[in-house]
Amino acid sequence: MAVFGRFFRAPAGSFFLFGPRGTGKSTWLRQRLADALWLDLLDPELQRLYQARPERLSERIAAQPSGRTVVIDEVQKAPALLDVVHALVEQRPELRFVLTGSSARKLRRGSWNLLAGRLVEASLHPFMAAELGEAFDLQRALAVGLVPLVVQAADPARTLAAYASLYLQQEVRAEALVRDVGAFARFLEAISFSHGSPLNLAAVARECSVSRKTVEGYLEILEDLLLAFRVPAFQRRAQRQLVAHPKFFYFDAGVYRSLRPAGPLDAPAEIEGMGLEGLVAQHLRAWIAYRGGTETLSYWRTRAGREVDFVVYGPGTFVALEVKRSRRVHRRDLAGLKAFREDYPESEAALLHLGPEPLRVDGIDCLPLACFLRGMRPGTGLLQ
Repeated sequence: MAVFGRFFRAPAGSFFLFGPRGTGKSTWLRQRLADALWLDLLDPELQRLYQARPERLSERIAAQPSGRTVVIDEVQKAPALLDVVHALVEQRPELRFVLTGSSARKLRRGSWNLLAGRLVEASLHPFMAAELGEAFDLQRALAVGLVPLVVQAADPARTLAAYASLYLQQEVRAEALVRDVGAFARFLEAISFSHGSPLNLAAVARECSVSRKTVEGYLEILEDLLLAFRVPAFQRRAQRQLVAHPKFFYFDAGVYRSLRPAGPLDAPAEIEGMGLEGLVAQHLRAWIAYRGGTETLSYWRTRAGREVDFVVYGPGTFVALEVKRSRRVHRRDLAGLKAFREDYPESEAALLHLGPEPLRVDGIDCLPLACFLRGMRPGTGLLQ
């Protein structure tokens, strides 16, 4: 199995490390914290022990040398441990705790709010193109995604196909998050049609034959399991009437493709176009997170129909990006970016396309999408 370097850098002190299943949290930590005291709560026996008696953690740590790092993997499996960790952070400041999780839902019921002020939050994302280097292939990334568990599997397609069912079995059913797993499975498919588009929860509810309130709850579960995210509309210093609904994305292009039904009436170009936009979105999220999360990710769309797929805004960064599934660039493709720059002349702008060469059209950079993704590194600007 090939080993790829990651851009993620751990905070110096104690921290939470969040990320969907399969993004490599445990692998990364085991490589760098080999001498840590490790509690893997995916082990059913260990999980039962600490669920029944969370104070056992204090006794376990008391038997270890002082100053040792303590890793609790998938801490949401025994959320009562947060109370114990909080007490130990107060009593033993020399200890370093690293708590990993692939769901924030149960943690919010425990000492989350108290601990959140003591432990830094960090996140691990699917691979970025630059982490894979020469191994990155755009078409393969669109087909199977960039989740390390899938990318490094012997049979990526089969592993990807099992990914959604893994969550249904191990997270939704095991933790009784929903009463009707069948309805939730229909929701996973129905909302895949909203990938890369402004959310219309009423339409999704009709498709699933459930209430809008139920769909809102399902969406919260999806976000709590870190399987999806929303991109809000950019509203700063708005000079036009803008669309306010957020866009929806699955966290990985491959997961989207595995859940998106495709039939005779579905245009492959439309499905791949949304997958392409999602691939850029997940890269931008990772780029922001690995830089410290000071930038925000949004999109811009006027009620008249002008649109920019992504706006990255923060200290020293103000970039508008448009993604086109085309090998040729037409001036009409730049209409949204031009309108945005009329309102925000201090911004930078670029169109990302599938052609082989960089171009500059009407003062706007038009960049090959694969090259743009390969050049995205947390230590550099987006358009450098």
